[in-house]
Amino acid sequence: MSEVTPERAQVLDTVSKLPGLPGVYRYFDSADNILYVGKARDLKKRVSSYFQKNLASPRIALMVEKIVRLETTVTRSEAEALILENNLIKSLHPRFNILFRDDKSYPYLKITAQPVPRMMYYRGAIDKKSQYFGPFPSAWAVKESIQILQKIFQLRSCEDSVYANRTRPCLLHQIQRCSAPCVGIISPEDYAQDVNNAAQFLRGRQTEVLQAMEKKMMGFAEQLAFEKAAVVRNQMSALSKVLHQQGMESTNDVDLDIIAVFIRGGRACVNLAMVRGGRHLGDRAYFPKHVEEAVTEADLETEVLQAFLAQHYLDQYIPAILVLNCVLDAPELMLALMEQCGHKIHLITQPQEQRRHWLEMAQKGAELSLARLLTEQGSQQSRTRALAEALVLESEDLDLLRIECFDISHTQGEATQASCVVFQHHAMQNGEYRRYNINGITPGDDYAAMRQVLQRRYEKVANNNGVMPDVVLIDGGKGQVEIARQVFVELGLDISLIVGVAKGEGRKVGLETLVFVDGRQAQELGKDSAALMLIAQIRDEAHRFAITGMRAKRAKSRQTSRLEEIEGIGSRRRQKLLVRFGGLKGVSDASIEDLASVDGISRQLAEQIYKQLH
Repeated sequence: MSEVTPERAQVLDTVSKLPGLPGVYRYFDSADNILYVGKARDLKKRVSSYFQKNLASPRIALMVEKIVRLETTVTRSEAEALILENNLIKSLHPRFNILFRDDKSYPYLKITAQPVPRMMYYRGAIDKKSQYFGPFPSAWAVKESIQILQKIFQLRSCEDSVYANRTRPCLLHQIQRCSAPCVGIISPEDYAQDVNNAAQFLRGRQTEVLQAMEKKMMGFAEQLAFEKAAVVRNQMSALSKVLHQQGMESTNDVDLDIIAVFIRGGRACVNLAMVRGGRHLGDRAYFPKHVEEAVTEADLETEVLQAFLAQHYLDQYIPAILVLNCVLDAPELMLALMEQCGHKIHLITQPQEQRRHWLEMAQKGAELSLARLLTEQGSQQSRTRALAEALVLESEDLDLLRIECFDISHTQGEATQASCVVFQHHAMQNGEYRRYNINGITPGDDYAAMRQVLQRRYEKVANNNGVMPDVVLIDGGKGQVEIARQVFVELGLDISLIVGVAKGEGRKVGLETLVFVDGRQAQELGKDSAALMLIAQIRDEAHRFAITGMRAKRAKSRQTSRLEEIEGIGSRRRQKLLVRFGGLKGVSDASIEDLASVDGISRQLAEQIYKQLH
């Protein structure tokens, strides 16, 4: 250990006064950056162990050398400390903890609580009125399940505004994907039975559903209602085909998660596969950060698994069965998770039959996903290095190289928006993207738009309130670059950071020219240049981000303006119409009688609205 400094002496004094109680501790460096968050059954014993003379792990020693301050929070139990620890890890992102991306946006399949229920794709908070099935690992898995339910049970999936205004069956009924309850082709009782069968199917009770359908078919046959019996027979055939394709008839599992951890090259992958209602819904790969700097002495595979369980299932649905590819001995963690979900959780590490097959699939998926990530990272890092060499950038750590790229988008001067995208750590940083609404300029004046966005972005940096990138990439030629130079000169910033990307002849990819404002000659990298590939990637992302924002802004502007243009429609009446019919499309689809039924809309005004929108 190094010589005891005043800061270290203060830390040791704090450690000596810690209580022997459960809690959470946090370490900070000289810049007050969070280094590590940990939990302990006995704070005094656990924290003291970090400050011994001989530490077994070089990684622990490296972190301890940086500690100048610590904070602790006492909890009532170790399980409570574990929950607090992972809340802090996810909010503070400490450097020496294994971090998983905070992804709580899992989609669900929702069956609404309405007289004629609708099935739909759903993300968000869950209420107690409707039925929710999932979570699903991807949007694709939800949509595939909706397609299956359409084929078998023919439940409606249309918007309420569309359903309420139908006068004849839609195309989905014609292709036998909806039983058309909107126009009464199916009775409310039969539709309710189909909804119940669909819910039973999603809960994994396929056998019960088939038995109920068979009973229903035989009943129709006894009544000589052969056409209705044939419809039920076709449903049974479609359901049997789905079960056969997915190979799920042999399992009695309802809900379980399969988790496989794979470590290679200092990186880790956790592959999570979900089984809901006995159906394998697919998997999703997670790649934790800071694996190489993890400080605990446990086996790395087990450590990654513990971090995943704690961070992923915090405030998240936990099935009663977890199938794992490595042994987990973490009673405090499992106790905390069971307290949270209110039921027992069974860990299985030696699965048999179908579960074994699923685990093997998950392990192979983790291995392939990590191999793909390592290949992509190597390629991306080489591109970053090539760009740094091409621009003669003096960056000691290429991982910290930051590039910001700007683009302007509009439609003939309408709904002008500027975008700023960020590249750092060899990847696009979506969370740092920004859009800027451009106002007060002549429509279509891209130079004025570029001036405005650069001033708004970098005047904060000039006032020491923000991060200055290593490269400011401008999607444009000499004119746009000159505007950027003027803004940087006005703000007192380094103009050598500005790089323009001028499109080549015929706007062909690979013929772009890099334009500078600090005296350097324009540079053509060539279509095979790794640096140009990276520049093209960043530029295209800026363009995509700008144009999607512009289109959304334009659509919103046009939607509200069509109603605002009608004399007698103010903000209050417009709001009532939009709420009643679920948007402008619903208003447009509504009849004059429907429009006149809205509070504040007379028959004459309803006719005027109908005429304006048709």
